[in-house]
Amino acid sequence: MLQTPASLEITKDVIENFRDLLSSIELNKLRIALETRGTKVSTYPRELLKNMQEYNIINSVDLLKGELPAYKSDILYSRLFGKGEKNIYQPTDQELKEIDIRAKTGKYKKVVLSFHSQRMYRDAGRFKIYKQTGKFPSITKTTGLSSLREILKEGNIFPATKEQLIKHHGWKLFDYTQEKRVRAIEFLQKLPSREFQNVNQVIELLRSVSGENSGVSS
Repeated sequence: MLQTPASLEITKDVIENFRDLLSSIELNKLRIALETRGTKVSTYPRELLKNMQEYNIINSVDLLKGELPAYKSDILYSRLFGKGEKNIYQPTDQELKEIDIRAKTGKYKKVVLSFHSQRMYRDAGRFKIYKQTGKFPSITKTTGLSSLREILKEGNIFPATKEQLIKHHGWKLFDYTQEKRVRAIEFLQKLPSREFQNVNQVIELLRSVSGENSGVSS
């Protein structure tokens, strides 16, 4: 796995140096994957693509960001960071389903999905269970606001403002029902802009705001 820093611009000199590196290595059956953090796949220079294809390089992409390889290959390799800042992200059930569909429709001989998001082990486990059973597992032990309560207890950041709660917990998923997970920000953004002393204050206020017909139970 070769990865370029986000600060590196893919210039003519960089491409030539890359080719020199590849030509100096006896690859045999070894396959190299390349991830260019500072250059979008859709803007790859033609010379770079030519070299990558000549040396059978795998174009590493992030399927969670909607990226697709620049050209067809027998192997799909995706490092999954997500759409958040750095790797602060948790993919929804629907996003994982879409990744599975892309992997199936590409007719690849081999698919490698490497989870790198904040909860990578848990999310990889969710995806594996989905592949085995066709259903996604619950994230917490409860549902509704009780599930959200479990999420908000993590890290013990109280007292906390609405903005702090969204920053630390908004990206996380909780079990809206046993079959449906939603992102915490969908409920946290309903809070007034004030400071909360503990998680109970947050849940009680959300219960009154959501109402009995919200589909969310405690």
